[in-house]
Amino acid sequence: MKILVCISKAPDTTTKISFTDGDTKFDEGGVKYIVNPYDEWYALVKGIELKEAHGGSVTTITVGTAEDDATIRKALAIGADDAVRVDVKAEDAGQVAAEIANFAKEGAYDLVLLGKETIDYNGSQVGGMLAEHLDMPFISLAERMEVNGSTATLDKEIVGGVQTVEADLPLVVSCAKGMAEQRIPNMRGIMAARTKPLKVVEASNAAKQTSFVKYGLPAPKSAVKLIDPNNMDELVELLHNEAKVI
Repeated sequence: MKILVCISKAPDTTTKISFTDGDTKFDEGGVKYIVNPYDEWYALVKGIELKEAHGGSVTTITVGTAEDDATIRKALAIGADDAVRVDVKAEDAGQVAAEIANFAKEGAYDLVLLGKETIDYNGSQVGGMLAEHLDMPFISLAERMEVNGSTATLDKEIVGGVQTVEADLPLVVSCAKGMAEQRIPNMRGIMAARTKPLKVVEASNAAKQTSFVKYGLPAPKSAVKLIDPNNMDELVELLHNEAKVI
């Protein structure tokens, strides 16, 4: 089984976010990046599990610059066989999907896996766009997947229950929590990642389709008010007149 896993970077969740140029650009200065957790914990690990069960290979692909190589190497340390980086700065979902598809069309991949979204922009757009470019079926938000021959059986959560679907390979799948269990790179994997192939390919110059007009931080949290547990009247008054939740 030949598997391609899309890997993107995201700011560490402890990073303090700020913006520049009149709040029109994200300030990357001093930001620590990690592998996007949905790509790492669920898409990549599921790909590795399928390779272990059925044989084959797992290749990761990232749209980005040389600054992204550290996050790519972590994916290799977890267990991917090799990696590809499309050498262009990722600007938006449409551009990323087009660049990945341009490479994947020649690879004859049985499965293309990616996380359901990135934890910074939460767009959930790349998977559907990628499937359209590749003319493959697309299953979004999958929480479980089994492959038997050329058929995949997947579970995805829907309102009020779980939906089970079947699809023929090749297939694009966006992976949600439950698809796999997080793996921590061990020392052997970290050392091996240093010598695993990381191929850099030229971009196809896919155009970005969106631009950011303005960023804004959420409103700061207000101070906590402590109410004496014996003073229920005050609590009810605050909930009704100030918080307006009752």
